[in-house]
Amino acid sequence: TLNRISSSGVSGASYFTGSIINQVRDDEGAYLAVSSRGNFFLTWEPGQDFWIPHNRGTPRRIQNMGFVEGRINKGVWMTLNGGKLLVSPPSDLNVEQFAFKESDIKTGGYGITDVAWRSKEEVWAVGGSNTMYVSKDGGNKFLF
Repeated sequence: TLNRISSSGVSGASYFTGSIINQVRDDEGAYLAVSSRGNFFLTWEPGQDFWIPHNRGTPRRIQNMGFVEGRINKGVWMTLNGGKLLVSPPSDLNVEQFAFKESDIKTGGYGITDVAWRSKEEVWAVGGSNTMYVSKDGGNKFLF
């Protein structure tokens, strides 16, 4: 279940069915998972009793997610339908919505399938039709 408040102000539990399409683990044992419909994601850290659900905060569906620099305490990245890439700063995992910032990446609508940090400043993104993008400023602006 995902506890939330609807647009009409009614609060309560929402039940989601489906499966997980992506699950990643960082070196410290924290997990991040994306729902099969791409409408929310879940986080879990060692010591927590249950997974924490988070709304995606955008009308576009989530394609993939991962950790900034491979660690959940450095932040989270999210790729969306239509080639969008969002990156959050380090966040409290108990919040419902992360403070994602959209990266400047010109994909022409092709989706981004994966993102990886080679160093703190050098970030690579891979997309549809074998496209690759690189950022030399920590993921703020990408070049083809």
